[in-house]
Amino acid sequence: MDKKAIEYHVRGILEAIGENPDREGLLETPERVARMLEEVLEGIQYSNHDIAQMFGKTFNVPNNDTVVMRDITVFSYCEHHFALMYDMKVNVAYIPHGKVLGLSKIARICDMAAKRLQLQERLGNDIAEIISEAAGTPNVAVAISGSHSCMTARGIKNVSAQTITETFRGQFRTDNDLKSLVRFK
Repeated sequence: MDKKAIEYHVRGILEAIGENPDREGLLETPERVARMLEEVLEGIQYSNHDIAQMFGKTFNVPNNDTVVMRDITVFSYCEHHFALMYDMKVNVAYIPHGKVLGLSKIARICDMAAKRLQLQERLGNDIAEIISEAAGTPNVAVAISGSHSCMTARGIKNVSAQTITETFRGQFRTDNDLKSLVRFK
């Protein structure tokens, strides 16, 4: 990430909206924005495969019982408006094939996939793809519920709107009981 270029352009944006980037409150804003973007968009520098490798620590298990993790909190930024997607909860389920992911790795996968300019629909697919590769199973489900400031703070300004997306792979595509494990009630 080119932080110097971000600083330059943030300064230009401040000028374009009629602000004085040299006034006291804005003197360090370009640098702060560059550091913030480096942090919140960290996932841009990694492919889904890279993330699966980073957080693919698994443990052998003798059974293939379904693993479900609910209410993983993430946030992201909409690629259309750079608007915050917030109050996001991710539910993940998968059926292991002899090995399970470390539980913290599931949350880390969700977090890193969200640290990109995203669409909620793509985020669910990215998480499912990463979990599938990391856990070595085609049987993965991801459900995401979230608010989008491009809907709540601008445009229609519908503050109560929630977006729910569901991604089903493998056995989750056809088994309604399995689907119910991740669905929001």
